[in-house]
Amino acid sequence: MRPPTPPGVSAHRATRSLHDSLRAGRLGTTAMFALGIAAVTPLSVVAGAIPLAYGQVRELGVPAGYAITAALLAIFTVGLAAMARHVPNAGAFYAYVTAGLGRAAGVATAGLALVAYNCMQIGLYGAFGIAATAAASAFGWRSHWGVWIAAGWLAVAVLGQSRTRFNARILAVLISAEVLVVIVLDAVMVGHPADGIRLDTLNPLLLAGPTGAASLVGAITGLVGFEIPLAHAALARDPRRTTRRAITLILAVVAVLYAGSAWAMSVATGPDRIIAVAERHLTDLFFVLPAPYVPRAVMGVAGVLFATSLFAAMIAFHSTVARYTLTLAREGVLPRWLAVTRADEVPVAGSAMQSTAAAVTLLAVVGLGLDPTIDLFFYGTISGGLGVLVLMSVTAVAVIRYFRRHPGDENVWRRRVAPLIAAMFLLLVLAATLAFYGELLGTDDPLKIWLAPCVYLLAATCGVAWARVLRRRRPEAYAAIGQGDRPVRGPGPGRDVPLPRADTDRRRLVND
Repeated sequence: MRPPTPPGVSAHRATRSLHDSLRAGRLGTTAMFALGIAAVTPLSVVAGAIPLAYGQVRELGVPAGYAITAALLAIFTVGLAAMARHVPNAGAFYAYVTAGLGRAAGVATAGLALVAYNCMQIGLYGAFGIAATAAASAFGWRSHWGVWIAAGWLAVAVLGQSRTRFNARILAVLISAEVLVVIVLDAVMVGHPADGIRLDTLNPLLLAGPTGAASLVGAITGLVGFEIPLAHAALARDPRRTTRRAITLILAVVAVLYAGSAWAMSVATGPDRIIAVAERHLTDLFFVLPAPYVPRAVMGVAGVLFATSLFAAMIAFHSTVARYTLTLAREGVLPRWLAVTRADEVPVAGSAMQSTAAAVTLLAVVGLGLDPTIDLFFYGTISGGLGVLVLMSVTAVAVIRYFRRHPGDENVWRRRVAPLIAAMFLLLVLAATLAFYGELLGTDDPLKIWLAPCVYLLAATCGVAWARVLRRRRPEAYAAIGQGDRPVRGPGPGRDVPLPRADTDRRRLVND
């Protein structure tokens, strides 16, 4: 119910004042950008993924691969941005899949998302433990990696119970520091070229081959996380514009950082020698090349920031899982007790659930004596990346189908051309990933190769089955799938009900 208009104030101004008050304290573009860029982990990709692309995949066109992938993902967001104007919940991928492919597909997508983002978040603990141990040892502090994993888990669990706005401020500081270090070390490498400033590795024609396809798979995996603002859209000042601007800015920044850093490494060694040098320095190429030209203290700081970049990503993915859980619980897809929040919209129960899942997995890893780098980080993040790639591919198809049925007033680029280009690219990358998944993991063990795909298939199947149960037994919850709010009452079992308006006052729905 609209509040009474004060004397002398027009109804329009009163309504606008109410809207502004509801949006007060919401996340702006900078905060949304910090959440997404933290999940992408710029320094982690620059120091970890790019040397592997050069030295292990043996692909010379790595810089071109990152630039092309970022551009194509930007085209993917064109369809998302257009569709966001037509769906009630401008939130995570499953909301778009629900609108385009139906509620059963939406629940299946939500199940995939929870598994994929948990794999990413928990897998990062392995790399964080090793990186933090190395950074501490540089300052003379010897410790076991398990101690740092435990400390990281505790810190993430505590911050997970804090306001998203507070976490975004922490992430902004950490990300600013690591981006600055990347820029400084890139400048040092370009300032000390081996064979002059050459642009050979920026040639996109270098990607026309098997190693080029593998490089694109690695590039899109390295960009997983750019979509994180979608899961936090309900907290944005303007769920559609703020989210779109944040994602566009993330892709622009990482495209420059990743492509620029990969190119800078080739300049420092010479394009003809970058692959050979990377083969000898798969884990420390980014630090070895500029080391002779900068003070030792700078490299020590870079090592610390490498650990903090992983920590920032852990916070970002933890927050994403918690918000997915909160939204699904509010809709009635997950148990209602998981929708418990504080007055400032902190997903208390969802955060605690994610922390519990991480704790159980980490204790199993330590108890079984598994390797934190290979068994936890590598397999975890690769498996999570595969899941997010599936999510994006399904979402791209959903956007095409939605606009085929609801063209609206969108131009042909937004509703047809851009979504079609994105869908073709993502499906091709997904097919290549599945075809060469063993090579990507570096194993021929059938269990390791098929475990993640089978888990995702099981999650999707369970999601479809659960959606059918909801349709029969709880039609009000079934009708609310993809809306981001509490279930609405339906007229009877098995029947769809009218969905809430896109501009419904979300605060009123939550507090009903």
